[in-house]
This record gives sequence, structure tokens and C-alpha cells, in this order.
Amino acid sequence: MDAAEAITGAEWLARTLAANGTTHVFFMDSVLRRTLIELGTLGVTRVLAHSEKSAAYMADGYARIAGRPGICFAQSVGAANLAAGLQDAWLGRSPVIAMTGREPPLFHHRNTYQEVPHHPLYASVTKFSAEVDAAADLPRLLRQAWREAMTGSPRPAHLDLYGRSAAVVETGMVSEPPAADPALQLAMPPYRPAPSNDEIDRAANKLRAAKRLVIVAGAGAAASGAGPELLALGEALAAPIGTSLGGRGLIPTRHRLSIGCPGNYAAPPANRIVHEADLVLFVGCHTGDQVTHTWRIPALDTPVVQIDIDPLELGRSYPNTLGLMGDPKATLAKLIAAVGNPPRDTSFADRAAAIVAAWREERAPLLASNAAPILPDRLCAEITRALPEDGILVADTGYSGIWTSTLIELNGSTQTYLRAAGSLGWSFPAALGAKCAAGKRKVICWSGDGAIYYHLTELETARRRGIAVVLAINNNSGFGQGWPNIQRQQGNRPGDVRDLVRFGPTNFVDVARVFGLRGIRVEEPSQIAPALRDALASDETVVVDVATDIDARAPAPWLPAEE
Repeated sequence: MDAAEAITGAEWLARTLAANGTTHVFFMDSVLRRTLIELGTLGVTRVLAHSEKSAAYMADGYARIAGRPGICFAQSVGAANLAAGLQDAWLGRSPVIAMTGREPPLFHHRNTYQEVPHHPLYASVTKFSAEVDAAADLPRLLRQAWREAMTGSPRPAHLDLYGRSAAVVETGMVSEPPAADPALQLAMPPYRPAPSNDEIDRAANKLRAAKRLVIVAGAGAAASGAGPELLALGEALAAPIGTSLGGRGLIPTRHRLSIGCPGNYAAPPANRIVHEADLVLFVGCHTGDQVTHTWRIPALDTPVVQIDIDPLELGRSYPNTLGLMGDPKATLAKLIAAVGNPPRDTSFADRAAAIVAAWREERAPLLASNAAPILPDRLCAEITRALPEDGILVADTGYSGIWTSTLIELNGSTQTYLRAAGSLGWSFPAALGAKCAAGKRKVICWSGDGAIYYHLTELETARRRGIAVVLAINNNSGFGQGWPNIQRQQGNRPGDVRDLVRFGPTNFVDVARVFGLRGIRVEEPSQIAPALRDALASDETVVVDVATDIDARAPAPWLPAEE
């Protein structure tokens, strides 16, 4: 392209995003207005949110379903809020690209209105953060941000554009033509490295020698699409398979080898079985405190084989680790070939299956309970039955994550489970973003009432943009997870303990109506199934407000007795 054919930064950015498959962007006004206008002419849907955090959460949900970066924008004063919204994408390893405006250098260090330094805000929640000083820098830095967000362990990237609303970059000129760019068409995972044959053989020998082998797969295995390989290896080695919350649904949850999610948010069988293992194979699973119940499940001295695309994760938590740096799907395929079909003693797998079966039988009455207020167990059972074969379930953190990851069943192939990596209130905006990437697939969002208060205003966004999700609210008028603990801590001291974790009651059907949406109030268990059926048939967001019992307890994790 000749200099005479140069186009503005706004035109280049919009045309490049559109040419490379971006279907939606999420933003708070006022930033990149010229770009947003151009995106509209190109058929890209512009989703105006009601807070920067919501925009980041929407981009996160979009990225997790699309398998490519979610794009979000905020002006300079909103940069801090947008950075806060990236925490969950960082922890959940989601490829989000955040773009912000910034004041020009002349304004820095002079008490500029509404401005704080952006780099420190993004340092802890991005893999890559760069200042874009001129429109001519956009092509190079956007490609780098895309590569950083997508490769290795996916995580957010950030571009800080010159101008409070990025106007300096938007009005500058770019000589490079906008086009479909291979660097911007990467889909997760963009590269599938695998260990050497010698490393594979060492790991295969170790796995074959284990008598009580357990596999624990995480978000990296899910991003890699490694479910079929997990099952194949588990069956070859008669190894029970657990997942982190980020890997939930990788295999059918009712499969005879499935033991659920070990760790802090575990049903009791998973921790018992992992604790009994003489070797644990971690696959794309970052061995943090949640999935290991603070490094007690398995015990720190347990031998480990660990597969991860990020070599920095190998042996991070467990010192006795044989590490395999590689894409989980590609590495498992090589391991399956190396392991072959050895004769295996199935007694450990049989014992694990019996433990899981006994626990399921014990929990069954709660799943079928007709109690009112409604038990969340029953809501889980009804969502299991209602979730379409290709449905997406989006869950919040805390008790929402525990209920859904322990009691909702998934088919392990065409259904998808997304969960908050720790940010209360994430689920509803994330569900809206997920729906934007999901096409005709149905989305059910599980949120507690404590979580939905964070971003209730996005009901208006759902109506305005015609984004259809089923918002199931576990409405118990308080923070149920902490309720019994704070009652114990209060004891006989003066004061009303309800002031600390109770609120409402709120009828969210009335709230939905104010925002122009339909709601269905559910106060009896028999009403759940028809409400979900009705909501799933709708082409708009429907609030299903389920009155539940705050005293109901989610499954509690098992821990070995103190020695």
C-alpha cells in the first residue's frame, strides 16, 4: 500500500478485527468511538456494557467459548476497573485483549484529572502490556498481543492507546493494509508441541508401574480438547479420572472412571480416591491450592507425572515430579501409543467406582427432594435434565461452583462448563459473552443472589442487544456459603449476625420486569422443570428465580484424619 493509500488507525483496527473473525466487542463509553462506528459498518456487534468489569467478564466468556481472544475497551478513567475485571481471565487462563485510552505524556505526573498510571494496574493480570504511541505501531503490537494471549498458557494482554479515548491512535495513519492475518487467526491451542520419545517412554514406564494411578485434568486439558485422549489413557491404565473445575465436563461425569473434582470444591469421593493414589498424573492442571486442598490431596511427597504446555508449571507444587512439556492432547496421544495395552489390576479403579456409586446413592434423596424452600441439590438435578445436548453451563464462584461441579452431570463431549475462577458476580456477564460466541447453543447461567447483585444492570444489556441466556438465580437471601460459619463465630455476642451476610428478600421476577425482561418465580420443586423448559425455549434472556434454603449445605470435601 502506498503512503497515499494509508488509512486511519480506527479504520485499520476495525477492519483488521472484522477480517480476522471477531464477531463481538465489549466496551464502556467513551473510547475508540471511531473504531466502534467502523466496526458497526462491518457487521461486528458492539456490546455496550454498564461497567468496565462487566465488559471484561463478557470478553472472558466470549473467549472461552470462541477459543480466540475476546476484545474489550475502556477509556483512561475506566482502565483501573477494566484491569480489575481481568483478574478472572488471568486466573482462569482465558485469552482476552483489553484496550484502554491514556493521557499523553504531557499530562503525566501533573495530577491529571482521572488519571493513574496504567502499567502497574495491568502488570499482575496480563502476560503482555504495551503502550501504543502511534497508529503505525498498531499492526505490530496487536499481533504481539494476540500471540501472547493465545500461546503457551493463555492469558490476557493489554494495549494502552495514546489519547484519553485513544483518539490520537485512531486519527493517526497506518500504511499496512488490513487483512486476514495468520497471526490473528490462531485458535486454541495454536501450537501442539510434544515431548521427545525418550521423555514419553520414561513417563509411560512410570505410569505402567503404578498400582494406584489417578489422573487429574485441568483447564489446560480442556483448552486442548483432550477429553478423548484422557478417557483412552484412563481405560488403558484402569486409572480413575478427576478434573479441576476448569476441566469439568472433559469426560462424561457418569463414566465409570469419573471421580469428580478433587480439592476444596470437591464431593467427598474425589479427595478420598486421589489421596489413596501412589502416583498422580496431572494433565494441563495447575497444581494450586484449590484443586489440591492446599497441597494435601495428594500429599506433597506423592510421586507425580505432570503434563503442561508451560514449562514453568512442571514441578511448581510437587517436588517429586516427572515433567512433560507439551500440549495435553498431543502429549497424551504419544503416551497412549507408548503405554499400549498392558495387563492391569483393576481393583483400585473398581474400588473408586464403588466409592463414587455409594456417594451418589447417599445423595440421591436430596436430588429428588420436594422440600420447600427448595434444596439447591434439586435445582442441580433439574438443570442436568434440562441442559441441551450441546448446552453451555456458566457458574459463579463459591457455593455456585461447588453445587454445579459436584451435582450437575455433563455428557463429556458436546456440553460445556464454564466457571468463575474466583470473582463473585462473574457468571452473568460471562454468560452473555459466552452466548455471543455460542451461536444457536443454549446457555444456562447459575448465579447466587449475592453474585447477581454485582451486575444486575446487565439485564438491560441482554434485552437491548437481544442476548438470550437462562439466568437461574439460587435465591436464598444471603451468602449461604458463609452463613453457618459466621453464626458460629457470632456465638452469644450481642448484635444481629444477619447484618453480616443476609439481605433481601428480593423477587428477581420484579427486577427482570423493570428491565423489560420476563421472569419466572419458582417456589416449589415441581415448578423448576417447566420453568427451565419455558426459559430455554425463549429467544431472550429469562430470569428463573428459585427460592432456595440458605441452610442447605453443599457437598463438603473429604480430608484425611490428622496424624
